[in-house]
This record gives sequence, C-alpha cells and structure tokens, in this order.
Amino acid sequence: MPWVLASLISALFLGFYDLSKKHALRDNAVLPVLFAGTLCGAAVWLVLLLAGLAAPGAVPAAFIPEPLTPAQHGLVFLKSFIVASSWAFTYFGIKHLPLSLAAPIRATGPLWTLTGALLVLGERPAWLETAGILITLTSFYGLSVAGRNEGVHFHRNKWVGCMIAGTLCGAVSGLYDKYLLGTVGLSAAAVQAWFTLYLPVVLLPLIIGWWRRWWPRNEFHWRWSIPLIALTLLVADYVYFEALRDPEALVSVVSSLRRGSTLVAFAGGIWLFHEARGAAKLPAVLGIVAGIVLTVLG
Repeated sequence: MPWVLASLISALFLGFYDLSKKHALRDNAVLPVLFAGTLCGAAVWLVLLLAGLAAPGAVPAAFIPEPLTPAQHGLVFLKSFIVASSWAFTYFGIKHLPLSLAAPIRATGPLWTLTGALLVLGERPAWLETAGILITLTSFYGLSVAGRNEGVHFHRNKWVGCMIAGTLCGAVSGLYDKYLLGTVGLSAAAVQAWFTLYLPVVLLPLIIGWWRRWWPRNEFHWRWSIPLIALTLLVADYVYFEALRDPEALVSVVSSLRRGSTLVAFAGGIWLFHEARGAAKLPAVLGIVAGIVLTVLG
C-alpha cells in the first residue's frame, strides 16, 4: 500500500478514535476509560498471538510479530511509556474541552514532529510538501483562534496545557516510531502488538491509585464506545506503522497527513455532540483540506 494512501486511511480511523474517546469520556472518570480501552486493545493482540501459536497459518502473516530480543522488548516498552504519558494528558484534555478545539490542538503535533525530523533524522521534505504542512498548521491555529469565542483562553486553561503536553509526547512518539521501524527494523506487527500489550502494565499504577482513591475522582460508567477506542486505534496505528516502513516515507509528512483526522473529529463534534460555532471554524477547516492536498501532491 503506498505510504501516502496508508497515511490517509490512518487519519480516517484516527478521527473515529477521537469521536469514540469523546463519547466514552463525557461525564465519566478518565483513568478507567483509558485503562479499559488499553485492555481491549491488548486483548485483541493477545488473541492473535495465541491463535498464531495454537494454529500456525490461521492468522495472516502480517499480524504475526517476529521474535524480539530482550533489548528490543526494552525499546518497545519505552514506546509504551511515551504513549501512556501522551494519552493520559490528552484524555483529560478531551474530556474537558470541545472536540472541535481539542482536536486542532492535538493536531499541532506535525509542527513538533517536523522540527524533530529536521534536527534529528535529517529529513528534507520537498517544497510543496513543506508548503502543505505549513498551510495545514496555520489553519489549525486559525481554528483554535475561532474557538476562543467559546470561552477557552489558551494561556491559562489547564486542560489546554494537558493537550499541549500530550501533543509534545505524541511528537516524541512519532520520531521514535520511525527509529523503531526504520533504523531498528522492527515490523509493524511487532511494534503494535508488544507496545499494546505493555500499555496496561505501564498504566497499572495509575489505575490502582484511582481504585484506592488516592485522590478525588469521578465514578466510572461502562460505555460501548470504550472498545471502539481500542479497535479504531488498532486499525489507525497498524496502517500508520506500515506507512512508516516504506523507505520513501517521511515521518514529518506522514504525521501531517494523519492530522486529517481533525476533519472527521470536527464534523463529528458538530454533528454528534452539537458543539457551537461550526460556521466560524469552517474557513480554517477548508484550509486544512487545502494543506493536505498540497502535501499529497508534493
């Protein structure tokens, strides 16, 4: 699958992932939703791994991870820690902010990923790709400015701070993915399977603290959207990892294309959650589309 097409498919499912999170987090405790979602994802990969061992050939080869050395397991465990940090921050932000604002803030990730790719990986996107990335990020900023009329002041809102912290951790994760898949040479299945299985382990101390009421907390309510969080993310991440395995793929461009998920989240926020000022944000949304088209053409 061409890496550009894979990136766009990943963006679509990433948008569904954001909508599932928003539905699951409304008037609900954050940490149990996060932990339950990671357990659902881990269960999917555990079933695939056990089925592959019990009946060789029953599971497609693309979903069977190669054996890893202890050092490689350590590298993947580090990815789980980075992802857990990013998700913990962004889940709190998404719960307390309109999705039409939270998604654009999260979407500034390519700016930081691009900076890291230029400084660390030595990537040099073509001029048209660079223009597309800049237009996309400028439009995201315009979308955020339009949301200030909803009473969210970015410079003093702690939930905006959570979204920014989660975005920075996500940018680090994106660069680290390129290292694991490109430099270390791990397969998409190996990275996704093991980091998904390690996530509940990383999050276990937090959920124990929530359960034992080490801090004031909300109550948890099970919702059908919780397993959807895991399933949509599994699809989005698997296709994303396959895109990064392409030798011609630029992590900065792949990350920018994945931010097309904001279009899905924006439309869902207006339609499903009745968020306000959709018309005021529409010009920025159209700018996002234009930036993505330029990035693809580049």
